[in-house]
Amino acid sequence: MPNREPGFMTWKRRGAERVRRLVEGMSREEQLEFWHKRTEDMRARQKASQPKSRKQPPLTP
Repeated sequence: MPNREPGFMTWKRRGAERVRRLVEGMSREEQLEFWHKRTEDMRARQKASQPKSRKQPPLTP
């Protein structure tokens, strides 16, 4: 009886395959632009999902 792969590994593989298809055929520069845009979009979504009334302390290095 073969061992069944855990669900999280299936999700990880599917996600990696989806990303591979999205960047397939892109040049290195296009891929970098793709990831910069995706990162900006993610940060905007995170900021939008933050509670409005709660003040965040400033980040210090």
